[in-house]
Amino acid sequence: MIFTAKIVQHRDLLLNLVKRELKGRYKDSVLGFLWSILNPLFLAIIYMFFLRLLVGRGVPTEDVIIGVFAWQFTAQSISGGMSCITGNATLIKKVYFPRVILPLSVIAGNLINYVLTIFVQLFLLIFVLAWKGSMLGIGLFAMPLVVLYQTLFILGMVLVVSSANVYFRDIQHLVNLLLTAWFFMTPAIYNLTFIQPILEQFPFLGNLYFLNPMASIITMYRALLLPESVFFWSWGVVLGLVWPIIFLYFAYRIFQSAQRNFADYV
Repeated sequence: MIFTAKIVQHRDLLLNLVKRELKGRYKDSVLGFLWSILNPLFLAIIYMFFLRLLVGRGVPTEDVIIGVFAWQFTAQSISGGMSCITGNATLIKKVYFPRVILPLSVIAGNLINYVLTIFVQLFLLIFVLAWKGSMLGIGLFAMPLVVLYQTLFILGMVLVVSSANVYFRDIQHLVNLLLTAWFFMTPAIYNLTFIQPILEQFPFLGNLYFLNPMASIITMYRALLLPESVFFWSWGVVLGLVWPIIFLYFAYRIFQSAQRNFADYV
């Protein structure tokens, strides 16, 4: 309640920071918001081409579109949120406000951008599925719940990396490397059938794989939107979905503790 009251009290600042985030995203860019669509779309095409070329196996276009768009939301939020404290040194030193507003503004900006791209994503999926004689699944209406869960997971990650970056500036280089590794450990450019032989041969590795929340998040998107995709449960999936909620609580506590010295280190 205290957290919510503080945010409401400083809502004007939050709204202004979100507007700045959205306006600055593609400042002086000719195509503007279109880059939010073109970037993941181009990546999807490139990855589909190289998967078929290098591995000799194709992944359905609709699976790659869903995976890449969802991944971009996570990666861009974490990359942008990492410097949300260090990049606002003047504001932090001169004005008192709940510091958590800074990571919230970055995530809110990325969330708005992601929601807008979802409409384009759905249009592409309708076209691709219609070409194959299929249509979107009725789980489409539950999609906002997955978006909300993904946003809360990202918030926990950003709270930790943004506060850590204040004290250890090398963290930004480490996080960028980890994001690259995380991307290939997440079924963004492939679906579960692509790694099905490994999951069947080594079930324990499959459970470990799903401790990665993004694996479950992207699989849930596909299960809701694509009629032939399914979501299965295991202890790894359950733990992978539960620990981010617990992590968010501790991430906020860590951020609250770390923010006391932000003005001295930025």
